[in-house]
Amino acid sequence: MTEAQLRTRNGSLHAVKVVHTLIWAFLVCAIVAIWAFAGTSNFIGAAWAIAIVLVEVAVLGLNHGRCPLDGIAARYTDDTRPNFDIYLPVWLAARTKPIFGTLFGTGIVFTLARWLTAAQ
Repeated sequence: MTEAQLRTRNGSLHAVKVVHTLIWAFLVCAIVAIWAFAGTSNFIGAAWAIAIVLVEVAVLGLNHGRCPLDGIAARYTDDTRPNFDIYLPVWLAARTKPIFGTLFGTGIVFTLARWLTAAQ
């Protein structure tokens, strides 16, 4: 592989990793927003944040639990570490779904509990 091809390959991987990291950060903000909205009884805001994350859940579900960007990033590297496609520490990249899935699920439960108690 020539130096120019290597630079293009590395630049493409960098671009995918940046996009993936930005999407990840946006979704983490949406998950945190669920808690903030529910905590302040802003149930419309909480519903929107839940809907945003559900879109990502659907995308992952339709791709057998994988982000579509994984396949794109894999074209540009032979790296197989959990963070090969995103700018996160390995430990966090390996645990993103359980950590943020739990925060999302419990955020929904929290929202429902707040909504039911506010309605009384």
